[in-house]
Amino acid sequence: MDLFEEIVRMRRAGRRGALATIVHTNGSIPSYESSRMLVRDDGSIAGTIGGGCVEAEVWAAAKEVMASEQPRKMTFNLNHEAAYDSGLICGGTLEIFVEPILPQPKLYLFGGGHVSIATARAASDAGFAISVVDDREMFASAERFPMAAEIYTSYDEAFEKILPNASSYIVIVTRGHRDDMRVLAWAARTEARYIGMIGSKRKVLSIYDALMKEGFSHQEFERVHAPVGLDIGALTPEEIAVSIVAELIAVRRNAAPSLPHKSVKLSRAASPSSD
Repeated sequence: MDLFEEIVRMRRAGRRGALATIVHTNGSIPSYESSRMLVRDDGSIAGTIGGGCVEAEVWAAAKEVMASEQPRKMTFNLNHEAAYDSGLICGGTLEIFVEPILPQPKLYLFGGGHVSIATARAASDAGFAISVVDDREMFASAERFPMAAEIYTSYDEAFEKILPNASSYIVIVTRGHRDDMRVLAWAARTEARYIGMIGSKRKVLSIYDALMKEGFSHQEFERVHAPVGLDIGALTPEEIAVSIVAELIAVRRNAAPSLPHKSVKLSRAASPSSD
């Protein structure tokens, strides 16, 4: 099996993995530099780095690398140790680099206005695949969003076809409260990694209240970033886009916990609103 072809296939399918590569050997090692082992998110492997307990330890580390999304370098001093007797009785040093294999993050923009255009441009430059949803064909078009891989002109069609996962990011910037609420009601019960909604603190609270009257719990909104974006005093669509994409990147790179906690229950200047 060609490991790199398998990696491409996995990323296209939205799956995670970790690639372990021998980057340095010294002494008698039953393998060679550049030997590789791919660990998939279901625990299965392809390729080998020599077998034995080393491979077992690397497999365990690979699972942690997938979860943290951070690479790791591992060093093994074999030296005829009995612990490595499963095909690895030898003397020497083995260094292995384990790196995460992650699918391309996908940004689903609900709304095709000026903020969406600016956000799509910035997010595309930052490596996100872009999809746009707006029920107005003149707004959701390839001419306005040439970077978009998918364009939907029906919310119902989008809700049916889009299956958010841990690599999905949803930004709600529709033209009004009603559509924002409709999209949030769908998004809040998906497995999207990020959900953000534009609007003032008052608007966000009013939408939460309305949805809770329909059976939603407050806990379902705890992971929603609303008002959306980092609070940088943004005013123009381009500035708002920068604040939104910066927050997407922070979540993508697992830097969000270090950011100030954002909640409509806290006293915080309102973000720019779409209303």
